[in-house]
Amino acid sequence: MRIKGVLIIVDIQNDFCPGGALPVPEGDQIIPVINKISSWFEKVVCTQDWHPENHVSFARTHNKEVYEVIESGGVKQVLWPEHCVCGTRGAAFHRALDLKPVNLIMRKGVNPGIDSYSAFLENDRKTETGLHFYLNGFSIRDVYVCGLATDFCVYYTCLDARSFGFNTFFIQDAARGIDQPEGNIETVIMDMKSKGVMVIEHTGL
Repeated sequence: MRIKGVLIIVDIQNDFCPGGALPVPEGDQIIPVINKISSWFEKVVCTQDWHPENHVSFARTHNKEVYEVIESGGVKQVLWPEHCVCGTRGAAFHRALDLKPVNLIMRKGVNPGIDSYSAFLENDRKTETGLHFYLNGFSIRDVYVCGLATDFCVYYTCLDARSFGFNTFFIQDAARGIDQPEGNIETVIMDMKSKGVMVIEHTGL
C-alpha cells in the first residue's frame, strides 16, 4: 500500500551534484535511496531550480564574490556561482534520478529579482508557488522532504510545509548539505526539530 502523502524531491540537478557548478558533497549518493522510496508515495513532486542568466542570486550579476551576502529588495541574498541556468545541462535532472513516479515538476527561481529556496514560498516570504493548493486539492496532509541541499532548499521547504499546516518529515539519509557556513547542517536540523519537523531515516517509512 502506498504512503498517503507526498514525497518532495528537492533539486536533484547536475549543477548540485559532483562536477556541477555548485556541487553538494556526495549529492549524487542519495539518488539510489530516492529511487527506492519514490514509488512508495501517493504523490511525488520534484523541484527544479530554473534561473535566468541574470539571476539575483548570482555573484556575477553584482560583480561580487561568491558567498558574499547582499540585500536585494529588502531580502538578504547569499551570492552563488552561476548555476541551474534554464535550458542548460546544469539545470537538468541528474540522469540517474528515476522520474517515472513523478507527478509534478515545479520550477523555482524563475523570477530574475527573487531567489526561491522553498518549494512553497519565494525568498520574499510572500510570493506563493501554489504547491500547498495542489497538495490540499488531493487532501494530502503528510509531506516528506529529501534532496539537495539540506541547509538551504530542503530546510526552507520543510519549514514552509510546517507553516502551511502539513505534517512534515525530513528524510535525513536521502539528503545532503553544503554546510555553508561550517556547522550549518547541524544548526538547521536542530531548528527543524524545534519547529515540529520530524527527522527520520528512509528505513523508518
